[in-house]
Amino acid sequence: MIRHSQARITPGYAYFTVSTNTACIDNPMGQVLKKRLKQKKFRSPRHEVALNLILANNFLRQTIDEICGELGITNQQYNILRILRGVHPEGHRCAEIRGRMLDRAPDITRRLDVLEEMGLVKRRRSAEDRRAVVSYITQRGLALLEEMDPYFNRLDDKISERLSLKECRELSVLCEKLYGDSEEE
Repeated sequence: MIRHSQARITPGYAYFTVSTNTACIDNPMGQVLKKRLKQKKFRSPRHEVALNLILANNFLRQTIDEICGELGITNQQYNILRILRGVHPEGHRCAEIRGRMLDRAPDITRRLDVLEEMGLVKRRRSAEDRRAVVSYITQRGLALLEEMDPYFNRLDDKISERLSLKECRELSVLCEKLYGDSEEE
C-alpha cells in the first residue's frame, strides 16, 4: 500500500483511496480493450478480465461460426460431429453427447435429426438397451470434418501467432480455475 502523500499517479492505471492510503491496481487496462470499449477504467481487475473473456469468446465463436457456415453446418452441429468422430466407430447416446457439448443446449435430439437428414449422422437402437438410441458419425460426416480440419488448423496457427505454448497452457489453467467448480455442480 502506498501512502497517499507518496503516490505517483500514472496515466492508464486505476487508483482508489481508502482513508489516507492510496492503492494502485498493478496492471494498467489493456490498450486493445481500452480502445475497443472506448473506456478508460473498470470497477476492478476482475471486471476487466470478465470483459476480456467475453471479447475473446466472441472472437473465437465468430471465427468458428464463419468456418462452419462456409461448409453448411452450425457451430453446435460441428461440436456433435467432433464428439462422434472422437469415439468412431463407436457411437454415443444423446445424454452422453449433451454432457460433452461445449454449449449445453437442451435440443440435442433436434440437432441430431438435422444431422441425420444431412447424412452426416446415423442412429440405431442400442443392442444392450432397446429404449436407448445411439448416434454414429457417417463416412460423409467424417469427410466433412476432414474438409474442415485445415480451417481449424489455420485458427490454431492464428492463436500460435499471438500466444506461446506456455501462455496457452497458463491461459487454459486460469480458465479452468475460473469455471472448474461450476462444471462439478
